[in-house]
Amino acid sequence: MTRSARPRSATIKDVAAKVGVSPMTVSRVINGQYGVGAETRAAVEDAIRALGYTPNVAARSLVTSAEPKIGVIYSNPSAAFMSDFLIGVFEEASARGVRLVLLKGEGGKPPAEPQLRDLAASGVSGFIVTPPLGESPAMLDLLRDTGLPMAAVGAHAVENAICVRIDDRRAAYEMTQHLIELGHRHLGFIIGNPDQAASAERLAGFHAAAREAGNIRTDVSQGDFSFASGLNAAEQLLDAGAMPSAIFASNDDMAAAVISVAHRRQLDVPQALTVVGFDDTPAAVMLWPPLTTVHQPVRQLASEALRILVAEIASADRSPAGRPDRVLEHTIVKRQSTAAVRPQYDGALPSAAE
Repeated sequence: MTRSARPRSATIKDVAAKVGVSPMTVSRVINGQYGVGAETRAAVEDAIRALGYTPNVAARSLVTSAEPKIGVIYSNPSAAFMSDFLIGVFEEASARGVRLVLLKGEGGKPPAEPQLRDLAASGVSGFIVTPPLGESPAMLDLLRDTGLPMAAVGAHAVENAICVRIDDRRAAYEMTQHLIELGHRHLGFIIGNPDQAASAERLAGFHAAAREAGNIRTDVSQGDFSFASGLNAAEQLLDAGAMPSAIFASNDDMAAAVISVAHRRQLDVPQALTVVGFDDTPAAVMLWPPLTTVHQPVRQLASEALRILVAEIASADRSPAGRPDRVLEHTIVKRQSTAAVRPQYDGALPSAAE
């Protein structure tokens, strides 16, 4: 007597094939998770009923292992920035059930190519990169070759990447306006990493505000966002003939270096020298005096980048080409490192009549 074959039970792959979505999308519907539109969710539920699919314990275990795994590639000379970034990305990953794989470069440089290729081959679903790596051409080309989606925090208009940032130019413009409103007419500015678009944008905002006000003397020195570079840049600005009455450093680490140099020279901050920074990292309130700075929501930038990246991984559309940057709000935080200029430190340029 021939025994009839037992009908095969429907699997999660059968459901996915019937709807034309990935098994990961089906698993999200089953578990009530994020990243699935209402129309797709309804279609998956209809297919589950039509096929009589019943998830079992083993399948649910498989679902858990199918959750996105994101490669986080970082290398930033500012420990304060990285602390905020990592808190933001870890909190968002925890809330969304995403696993993170960290890969660190040294000294603001990308990790070695073999390390990047190993990360790409490890089963990650996408990448998130920190400044300045979001504008490293060689690394970005290698990541694009994988065909996986990526998000770049703090980067400007990177091809085929999700970019999440603030309006650096506008933020620097507003901070420079604040200094001018305090009566400062001789301003120093310390530029950040020359390989980052944010550095050029902040410098452009500084110059735009100075030009608009008129009768402003500006001195500029190059840094790279590190504390050590801020020390060198501060020395150059304070030794270059007439001393500026205010120095705008384009991140908090370099602003902290300026305050350190001022203390060593027995210059009172802010009475003899006003100092402002950019980022509003924890270091800004640990200094004496506490630092007036641009608040860049680093934790929110990191979490938003991860949120958008995970949504794209879950979507059928994985082409971010031409997508506008996601720009978050900044604020000017006023603390005790700024003061109105005193007459003896007024560095205004002579007028045409003089």
